[in-house]
Amino acid sequence: MWWVRLRALILKELLAVLRDPKGRFILIGPPIIQLLVFSYAATLEVKNVDILILNQDSGVAGYELVQRIAGTPSFRHVLRTEDPAEIRDAINMQRVMAAVRIDATFSRDIAAGRPAPVQIILDGRRSNASQIVSGYLTQIINGLAADAAKANGRLAAPVSVEPRNWFNPNLDFLWFMVPNLVASIALLIGLVVTALSVARERELGTFDQLMVSPLRPHEILIGKLVPPMLIGMFHITIFILAAVFVFGIPLRGSVVLLYASGFFFLASVVGIGLFISSLSMTQQQAILGAFLFLVPAMLLSGFATPIENMPEWLQPISYMDPLSYFLVIVKGVFLKDLGPWDVALNTAPLAVIAIVTLSSAAWLFRRRME
Repeated sequence: MWWVRLRALILKELLAVLRDPKGRFILIGPPIIQLLVFSYAATLEVKNVDILILNQDSGVAGYELVQRIAGTPSFRHVLRTEDPAEIRDAINMQRVMAAVRIDATFSRDIAAGRPAPVQIILDGRRSNASQIVSGYLTQIINGLAADAAKANGRLAAPVSVEPRNWFNPNLDFLWFMVPNLVASIALLIGLVVTALSVARERELGTFDQLMVSPLRPHEILIGKLVPPMLIGMFHITIFILAAVFVFGIPLRGSVVLLYASGFFFLASVVGIGLFISSLSMTQQQAILGAFLFLVPAMLLSGFATPIENMPEWLQPISYMDPLSYFLVIVKGVFLKDLGPWDVALNTAPLAVIAIVTLSSAAWLFRRRME
């Protein structure tokens, strides 16, 4: 009977997967880990946000507004400054997501029922989060004005909230998304191409031919590393040209710095891909291993949601993610003319990750050849 044969085939396939220790691990371990991690990492809430306040008002209303902002659960640290120049530095270096500037006449205007000016300066590089934070702050300010008017027995006076979005004045979603995609697609291409290299040789039976060839192990390793690097650089070039000439994204920074950091980023990605490939016996295992790394790397990098939104115990994992550093560089070079020092600060971790991953992959590759 056909259903007997079909049942036998299904049982055979299930037993083949369940009898393999690696198959059991892939089926049980990663889904549970990913469920626990992604439930906290992939959140659209905006919390743990750092705010900077420049309060030029010495009245009661200005003090009350600062206290209300400080008491909001969504804000982690509320910093205070007396220097207007500190606002630019703090947002440039991404120490804060927003800055609030309270005018010197704020308390007098609230008491007199006149529109009270408050300026909100936002980091437009994170367009979605900036809009949400702007809504939080506007609600707090309007609530203060309403309470003050109620206490004086009159209608609430309108508050003149002036939001300004630096680096992305119109909060164009493409300005946020396209630079992110430059880094993310380069990660995907470099990782998959490298992960398949050694596994393909082993599955096709040509790995033994490499072992008996005149090539030395380090020469074979370099031969496996260079093509994915060249392919990755080619894709980065295509993405940059498309971002500038197709999507109209401004490229304000140095292309040389972007390519220099891109080299170390691709080196770290290729090292991870080669390590996965050296562990895998088949191309199917290599693809599964690549996507097992790719999905957490995307979610923990700050691509969709800011890293500071994640729980504090999860944030240190992002320090081991090369994509989290390269995203800062790409968005900074495109939107704010990121300087050489800032690029170097984010490239240095990429170099460390590249050295560690390439060294580990080379050690495992040599072990496989012995």
